Amino acid sequence: MLATIPRVAEPKNEPVLGYLPGSPERASLKQALSTLSQQPADVPLYIAGERLRTGRTSSIVAPHRHRHALGTLHAGGAAEVEAAIAAAKRAAPGWSELPWEQRAAVFLRAADLLAGPWRDRVNAATMLGQSKTCHQAEIDAACELIDFFRFNVYFLRRMLEAEQPLSPAGQWNQLDLRPLEGFVFAVTPFNFTSIAGNLPTAPALVGNTVVWKPAQTAMLSAYYIMELLIEAGLPPGVINLVSGPAAEISGVALSHPDLAGVHFTGSTGVFHQMWRTVGQNIDRYRAYPRLVGETGGKDFILAHESADEDALVTAILRGGYEYQGQKCSAASRIYLPQAMATRLLDRLSSEVNGLRMGDVCDFRNFVGAVIDRRAFQSIRSYIELADGTPGGARVLSGGVCDDREGYFIRPTLIQADDPRHRLMSEEIFGPVVTVHVYRDYQEALELVDTASPYALTGAIFARDRAVIHQSMARLRQAAGNFYINDKPTGAVVGQQPFGGARASGTNDKAGAPVNLLRWISLRTIKENFVPPTDYRYGFLAAE
Repeated sequence: MLATIPRVAEPKNEPVLGYLPGSPERASLKQALSTLSQQPADVPLYIAGERLRTGRTSSIVAPHRHRHALGTLHAGGAAEVEAAIAAAKRAAPGWSELPWEQRAAVFLRAADLLAGPWRDRVNAATMLGQSKTCHQAEIDAACELIDFFRFNVYFLRRMLEAEQPLSPAGQWNQLDLRPLEGFVFAVTPFNFTSIAGNLPTAPALVGNTVVWKPAQTAMLSAYYIMELLIEAGLPPGVINLVSGPAAEISGVALSHPDLAGVHFTGSTGVFHQMWRTVGQNIDRYRAYPRLVGETGGKDFILAHESADEDALVTAILRGGYEYQGQKCSAASRIYLPQAMATRLLDRLSSEVNGLRMGDVCDFRNFVGAVIDRRAFQSIRSYIELADGTPGGARVLSGGVCDDREGYFIRPTLIQADDPRHRLMSEEIFGPVVTVHVYRDYQEALELVDTASPYALTGAIFARDRAVIHQSMARLRQAAGNFYINDKPTGAVVGQQPFGGARASGTNDKAGAPVNLLRWISLRTIKENFVPPTDYRYGFLAAE
C-alpha cells in the first residue's frame, strides 16, 4: 500500500507566484476575480456529504465594497449541529479503518488540485471575501494550505515509521496511532484561509471525523475548500461544515458527550469561554477532550541601537500593516532606542502615509479593508485612545476611518510615552502600530516580557551578537515564534512551526508533528512469541 503515495524524503514548500504585470498568473487571477464577483455563490451546509440549504440566509459581502453581495449563506442551528455530529459518528468507523495511505491520498490530491486548477478560485474567494491582496491570498490560501496538506502527510508517515518502541527477542511491541474516540470540533477564523483548511483536515488525516464551524466572514473561501475536498475524494461525513450563530453551534458541540477535541484559532476571550464550558461539562464526556487553541497576540519588535535601520523599517511596515494588521502575528508594539527614534519616526511616518489603500482587485494597493463593521468600530475606538494628552499617546500618521464604501482604516502609527498604555498591551487586530521610545535596553527587555499577557510572536533587531544572545535568553518565554532581524509574521510550514503560549494559546504548533499527535490516542500492543507456561520464577527454587 505504501506505493500508492510518493515516497519523498520531505516535501518542498509550494513556490509563491509573483503576479507581476504581464504574467499569466496575474491575468488568470483577474479573470477568476471577475467571475466570482459576477456569479454570487449559494453557500450551503455540508452534512453527511449532502449540501443542505436551510433557507435561513444572509448575504456574503466584500469588506472593501460592503454593498457588493458575493453570495448567500445558509445558516444552521442546534438541529443541524446534532445532525452533523451524528454524521461524523456514522462515518468514523469506516474512515478510521482505512489504511492511512488512503486517507493521505485525499489530502495529497487536494494539494495538487489547489496548486493547479483550484488555485485561482480559492485565491479569488479569499481576496473578495476577506479583502486580501493577491500576494496575501497567494501565500495564505494557496501556498500555506498546500503545504499543510503535504507536510502533514509527511509528518504522519515519519511518526508511523520512526516512532515505534523497542522489541526484544521473543516479543513484538507496537504503537497503534488511533484517532480520538468521538468527533473533533474545529472552529476557524476569518483571517487565514490556510488555518480554516488545516484545522479540520489535520485531525481528519489521522482518522478523526470533524464538525467544522468557520467564521461567518470567511464563508466564501470555506465553501471552496469544502468543494475542493469533495473533488479530492473526501468521503461523506468525515468533515461536516455547519455555519450559523456561534453561541448556538458551540453550545451544542461543546456539551455533547462525544466531544473528543477542540481545534480552535480565534480570540483569547472566546477560547477562555470554550474552556470553561468544557470544564463545566466534564462529567458528560466519554473521554477528556483535547483542547488545542491558537489565540491572540500583541506582537513586538524590539530594536537595539546596533540595528540595521533599513531592515527595521521594512519589518515594521510589512509586519504591522500587511493584511491590515489582521494577523495574530502582526507587529503591534515597537520599542525604539532614543538614539535613533527622531530620524526613524519621521521616516516611518512618511512611509506609512505612502501606503496605498483600496479595493484589493486593484493590484497596486498594499492594504484593503478590515473585515466588517464590528472590527471597524473596535479598531477606531483604539485609535481614539491616542488623544495627544501629555504622557499619553498621539497619532503620528494615519488614523482616518471611513466606512462609506468599505471598512477602510488608514494604516496608523502612534507614539505612546507610557510603555504600559493600552495601545502597547491590548490586542487591536487592525492596521495600528504603536511605538514606545526607550532609554535603557535592559528596561526595554523587561517591558517586552511583561507589558502584555500574550506570547505569540516577536522580533529583535540588532547586529551586536552579544545583544542578540542576551535578548534570546531574556525573552525566551515572550514569544512562541521568535525572529532575529526579520518581521514577526510569515511563518512557513515545515520551517517555522507556529504557535504561542501564555494568553496566546496552547502552543501546539500547527505545521509540525506535535499538532498531529494531539489528535491521536496511542495504544501500546505487546505480542509475546514465547509466552511463559509456568508461573514460578527461578528464585523460588530450593537451595
